Amino acid sequence: MTDKIIRFFFGSQHERDIQAILPLLHEINAQEAWAVSLKKEDFPKQSAALKARFEAGESLDSFLPQAFALAREAARRVLGERPYDVQMLGSLVLHSGRIVEMKTGEGKTLMCVAAAYLNSLSGKGVHIVTVNDYLAERDADWMRPVYAYLGMTVGSILSNMDNEARRKAYNCDITYGTNNEFGFDYLRDNMKWETSERTQREFNFAVVDEIDSILIDEARTPLIISGSAEDDTARFFDVDKLVGQLREVERKPDTGDYPDEVQGEEVRGDYKLDEKSRKVSFTDEGMNNIEAILHKRGLITGSLFDEENFEYIHYFTQSIRAHHLYKIDVDYVVRDGQVQIVDEFTGRVLEGRRYSDGLHQAIEAKEKIRIAQRNRTMATITFQNFFRMYAKLSGMTGTADTEAVEFNKIYGLEVVVIPTNLPVARIDEDDVVYLNETEKWNALCDEIAEAHKKGQPVLVGTVSIEKSERISTLLTRKGVRHEVLNAKNHAREALIISEAGAKGSVTIATNMAGRGTDIKLGGNPEYRARKRAGTQATPEEYQAVFEEEYKKWQADYEEVRSLGGLYVIGTERHESRRIDNQLRGRSGRQGDPGRSQFFLSLDDDLMRLFGGENLKRLMTRIGMEPGEPIYHPWLNKSIEKAQSRVEERNFDIRKHLLEYDDVLNEQRTYIYDQRNSILQDCDLAKRVLETADEYIGTYIDEFSASGRKNKDEAISELVEKFKERFGYGLRDSDIDAAQKNPDEAKTKIFERFQADLEQKEGLAGKENLNTFIRFQYLQAIDKKWLDHLENLESLREAVYLRSYGQKNPLTEYKLEGFDIFYRMLDDIRLEIASRVFLVKVKVEGEAAPVRQVRQVTVNAQHNALGTFAGNQDAGAGTKAPAARPAGPMSVSNPQNVQVVRSIPKVGRNEPCPCGSGKKYKHCHGV
Repeated sequence: MTDKIIRFFFGSQHERDIQAILPLLHEINAQEAWAVSLKKEDFPKQSAALKARFEAGESLDSFLPQAFALAREAARRVLGERPYDVQMLGSLVLHSGRIVEMKTGEGKTLMCVAAAYLNSLSGKGVHIVTVNDYLAERDADWMRPVYAYLGMTVGSILSNMDNEARRKAYNCDITYGTNNEFGFDYLRDNMKWETSERTQREFNFAVVDEIDSILIDEARTPLIISGSAEDDTARFFDVDKLVGQLREVERKPDTGDYPDEVQGEEVRGDYKLDEKSRKVSFTDEGMNNIEAILHKRGLITGSLFDEENFEYIHYFTQSIRAHHLYKIDVDYVVRDGQVQIVDEFTGRVLEGRRYSDGLHQAIEAKEKIRIAQRNRTMATITFQNFFRMYAKLSGMTGTADTEAVEFNKIYGLEVVVIPTNLPVARIDEDDVVYLNETEKWNALCDEIAEAHKKGQPVLVGTVSIEKSERISTLLTRKGVRHEVLNAKNHAREALIISEAGAKGSVTIATNMAGRGTDIKLGGNPEYRARKRAGTQATPEEYQAVFEEEYKKWQADYEEVRSLGGLYVIGTERHESRRIDNQLRGRSGRQGDPGRSQFFLSLDDDLMRLFGGENLKRLMTRIGMEPGEPIYHPWLNKSIEKAQSRVEERNFDIRKHLLEYDDVLNEQRTYIYDQRNSILQDCDLAKRVLETADEYIGTYIDEFSASGRKNKDEAISELVEKFKERFGYGLRDSDIDAAQKNPDEAKTKIFERFQADLEQKEGLAGKENLNTFIRFQYLQAIDKKWLDHLENLESLREAVYLRSYGQKNPLTEYKLEGFDIFYRMLDDIRLEIASRVFLVKVKVEGEAAPVRQVRQVTVNAQHNALGTFAGNQDAGAGTKAPAARPAGPMSVSNPQNVQVVRSIPKVGRNEPCPCGSGKKYKHCHGV
């Protein structure tokens, strides 16, 4: 009631948002005459003057009207398009760090130019984020002449670029690229071994195109960079052959639900499927059957629950998911001998992406193709945490208002709805619901054939490749010519979409429907002109052909308008209302007429999973005739409720993912900051000395505390610690001082450590010593960070069980996660300090001291880095990239330097010398 009263007196929130920025629009319009009067050469000069004002301390807002007026005039002169007032309003919203909702066809690509130009004047760079490489390259090429007219540089990041090309693109004033490439470049930069190899600059201002797709639809899964792990491909094939011997639990015939074990109902079968969350759970009988099957095939000995056999439960789980929950031509396609994931939101193939946790291998085994080796996570980040690193974030889309709450809670972003330039003339019909799929397909094809017969263009949206091909088969039988646009032929996307609005065209699109491109009524004159003129045509020849095609197109445009414009037909409701609105939004651009309607059946996944079976039984009982569509208010409510429930569930998934990733993000930020400071630090010996000082103090303090109980044992332990960790033999005077005056002992021992490091620096040279320490630090950080990621993943799975003990899993995860993290940091610091003091530098020709230890000679293949080596096995399994030469060493014959190991080498599978009883690789060799 209160909301209604506020709206009555003050207008809606959207109206108030627009009213607040209208004065700025008037100021921009007042500057337009000034911008029009400028000559071409004045525009770069004006940009330079505005940059100087910013550097002098002025804010960007102080010269916003002039900058926006310059951008509008540049677009008018270069593209022949003067941005409408609504587009300038949208750009103002972007600059303020909010989300713009503008209907399809309102010109979002051009709209963001003014905001990008203004923010690029800070010299810190602007990122414009798109959903795929095609749009990143197209938008950059399209808008580059406008920015160049203003004196700004434009780059684009594509997936096939090398490091140098990426660096150049990031150093431009405005950079276009996909969300994946920006995120992966951030992770890759933080895995580099030299600062000069990094590509990105600071994260200043980002404009995210189709922000709902990127920050909501794609935010349920994190970005992951992985490397090869243990080869277990044979096990996936073995299990795939056996999984058919397991049976699903019999469902209740009346409801289709599983029997409830708690209530004592009879449960027959080995596993249960949860289609909504795509999970598998085994019954006790199923576990016993798995163990029996594996014993019969000789794949395991002992119990299934033994440590070495337990992994088979995971293999069976993923194999069942692959066979029953992931379908070919819906969730993935098989092409060129590879399983390629299909994006459920856009219908496009996700190049280079693989399902994680062994699911991809299980699908490859199911499809009988070569299994790629499973990977190990090396770096990961969620889109939420990546985009929250930007100092200012904004975005634009045609459908954001329905997710305004999530945008505000997760990203702190407000949504502003910009009115259309012309009123929307599209007619949105009520949904038509049929009893089963067969009736729906027949009615759907009849409707398409009727529209095609009169010449009205039709765009049919499907949710899977399988269904798009089914409709294609039915239309072919009816003799209706059509085009199919899905992940199998996405290379022809631009061609198909360019003619989707032509008279009589029928286009079947899988979840993409021309996303990011306009469907023009009557066809696309620019595309037709380019095709006719050819790639070798001069600009003058192209212009002549374009004028001819434009005249023809005007006649076609008016004819298609008279036929009712583009008719959009949805074959199924998506789980998100935004996706349905995006499909509808393809029709009715810039005041054009249009029509949209959804054809549904009670067999559709959304209806079936959320109460469709009950409704179907009810309609059958009341005598519904075959082929008769259903119209009832209950149906509309049922569909809305189902979509709302799925949206809420997906929001919970994303929120849950973020809550856990926030813990990892804090740790990742600290590790990356430390890594960057190590790359830039020219005096890493100081860090080593600080660590040594800390541990000298700790060991002496521990000795003072324990020496009162058992003096001899405490002395023995103290001597062993210094010997093992730092290769330092304590003197009798050190032990006496530690007993009488601990502070004096700390000082004396530290001074000797300091002298040892200075001696090494004198032999090898400060720069070479620094390079060696940097190499050791980076190697240790990278290796232990990989282990830490795996530890946190295991912890995340384990803490769920603690809810049975009335403990909050997230709180437990945070507490233990940080304990593990702090232990890892201590391990890294001690390991590096230990390695630096244990290593001995020997000039060629000098006699090696006689010691009962193994000696290792290292070649100078890494130049300065080859001068030193610590315990080589401590880094086993981590291959460090070769470092660049660090200049000549300050010793004679620097190429041959001998390194002496001060502790015996321990094999990774041998018992750990510490006496824990564990293997070395699971204890101090981690």
